[in-house]
Amino acid sequence: MLPANIELHLDKAEVRRYIEKRLDEEIRETLWLIDLDKMSDLTCMSKRWLEEVITCDMRMRAIEIKKNRKRWWPYRQAFEIINEITSEW
Repeated sequence: MLPANIELHLDKAEVRRYIEKRLDEEIRETLWLIDLDKMSDLTCMSKRWLEEVITCDMRMRAIEIKKNRKRWWPYRQAFEIINEITSEW
């Protein structure tokens, strides 16, 4: 029987991107509240677009949490509502 010779070449940049992607997915699972900045990051939509189209929708306003001038939305509910809104387009 011949001994096996295995060589493994890893692209460090690709491994880093994969790890960051997996961490982002895990973080999303633990999010409770999101603000407009985080919503913009997660949806790849501009803050202005979110303000004009998404957050002014009555479904989003119904779950909005306000304190002074700061606004948050429960992550899971916001995710579902954004899916509803975008599926209507």
